[in-house]
Amino acid sequence: MGIDALVSRLRTELGPAAVLTDRQQLRTYECDGLAHYKVTPAVVVLPRTTEQVAAVVRACIDHQVPYVARGSGTGLSGGALPHADGVLIVTSQMRDILAVDPVDERAVVQPGVINLSVTKAAAPDGYYYAPDPSSQQVCSIGGNVAENSGGAHCLKYGFTTNHVTGVELVVPDGSVVRLGGLAPDPPGYDLLGAFVGSEGTLGIATEVTVRLMRTPEAVRTLLAAFASTDEAGGAVSAVIGAGVVPAAIEMMDALAIEAAEAAVQCGYPAGAGAVLIVELDGAAADVAAQFDEVERHCRDNGAFEIRIAADDAERALFWKGRKSAFAAVGRISPDYIVQDGVIPRTALPDVLRRIAALSGEGGVRVANVFHAGDGNLHPLVLFDDAVPGQAEQAEEVSGAILDLCIEYGGSITGEHGVGMDKAKYMPRMYTEDDLDTMQMLRCAFDPHHLSNPGKVFPTPRLCGEVPGRHKGSHPLQEAGLAEVF
Repeated sequence: MGIDALVSRLRTELGPAAVLTDRQQLRTYECDGLAHYKVTPAVVVLPRTTEQVAAVVRACIDHQVPYVARGSGTGLSGGALPHADGVLIVTSQMRDILAVDPVDERAVVQPGVINLSVTKAAAPDGYYYAPDPSSQQVCSIGGNVAENSGGAHCLKYGFTTNHVTGVELVVPDGSVVRLGGLAPDPPGYDLLGAFVGSEGTLGIATEVTVRLMRTPEAVRTLLAAFASTDEAGGAVSAVIGAGVVPAAIEMMDALAIEAAEAAVQCGYPAGAGAVLIVELDGAAADVAAQFDEVERHCRDNGAFEIRIAADDAERALFWKGRKSAFAAVGRISPDYIVQDGVIPRTALPDVLRRIAALSGEGGVRVANVFHAGDGNLHPLVLFDDAVPGQAEQAEEVSGAILDLCIEYGGSITGEHGVGMDKAKYMPRMYTEDDLDTMQMLRCAFDPHHLSNPGKVFPTPRLCGEVPGRHKGSHPLQEAGLAEVF
């Protein structure tokens, strides 16, 4: 059956305005935040309800057409890259906050709700939502769940998976399934944990229950300037080694500082080779004692200037440069690749020196912005696509940085996901048996191999027939592990 028949069915199910086929409209959705990869989808749909998402998935199955879910499109690994012959299911219209319950410390939201909106809704009751990606003013909860997004404060509070207690999702046979709920740790296999971070390959979240945190009694933030990343890295190791767990420790190198100054005039100390932003929160007495210790470790490791935020406005200014860093690089380079590797934090000085060497050898600049406390690097490899060969050089340096992370016992991604960008690097981190085992889980959810195909895994791995399965039932339902309705 052709795409025209599918479009006709989708317009009947969702209404004509919710189904886009005009090429100029489709091009709006041709990439996510990683603009290096672009594919124009065949169809874009804008559902508003769980039932409409399920109807789209069932239609795709009947017509054997692949589909990809997309939220705000801020992802940085090509995870929401469309399929040229497929349907892009955009959940940005599903943006209702369904419940905010301070008694149970939970909120229930649709996937298109903006991350920061959850905190704004919970703030009057003295609560907030802890995961805070740098794009939190525009990124959506559904995308955060798909990529298991982190943020500056994940050092102390963990990633999205630590704050999601339940999801309603449409699995790849069109059924609506609930995993988890209000309880913090439901019995049985951790299918919720498997779903969070699965990048749209196991289903599409249509409702998410998240944990709310009580607003801390005290928050204190300092900005420390160092001559080099070596000294700043030493301060990070000293702070963590002393048993202090800040809410956040962020580092930017000289090139990243240059970009931030050009973009938002954040006013960081002149001549800094690196800056640290360290934030502590919690009980006022604890924060005061630990803050003095953090300040001492920064001075002992060579900080030539330390600024302490006097109020929320100054604290916001400290964070403004860091939060805008990715976009700010556009002020100093026409194109760039954002990477997302992880290393042990004790290896920061060595790895940063080797990244500098790779930059020199490859003939491309690298700006470093990262969550220093947990070793989550975000090297930005700068290039000009108009210069022949530079894009290829940038990709080569970018891949070499990921190899470096693996060499030091780290990972090829900390919070951006694998998507399209890092799929080819998966065999460098996992064996074929590892990848085949992951694929078995994927096949249990998606036997038709239509849900975000081509992502995460380096080569196509099709699902074989599973004998004995009753038509119309789903493997999760047969196993008694999920409520299907």
